[in-house]
Amino acid sequence: MVTFRDDDTDLLFHALAHRSRRRILDILKANPGQRVVDVADRFQVSRIAVQKHLAVLSEAGLVVSRKDGRERRLYLNPVPIQRIHQRWTDEYGALFGAAALELKRRIETAPNPADNAEEAADVPARN
Repeated sequence: MVTFRDDDTDLLFHALAHRSRRRILDILKANPGQRVVDVADRFQVSRIAVQKHLAVLSEAGLVVSRKDGRERRLYLNPVPIQRIHQRWTDEYGALFGAAALELKRRIETAPNPADNAEEAADVPARN
């Protein structure tokens, strides 16, 4: 079982709450290794505003940067989102998976009414 600190979860949801930050994540997913200036060019706000959004995303662990010479390259880190997904879906996935298997078993072991109709047609009528 994955354990969570409320502080980490709060940071993640705070980071995802803003439309511009979600857009930054989409940009980095589609184009890994972008520079801050490359990301900022896609917005109608200042580079400083984009840097502030990137700081929030970095604090939540959603964006990581790597130094490349004199530049920093930005990358999406999907792990925090995956942890949240697992937190609320693993137990439900197992529950629904078990229910689906039970339904499959019942369907496969249930008598087929069509088989009974064919058998009745093969039996000669008694007078």
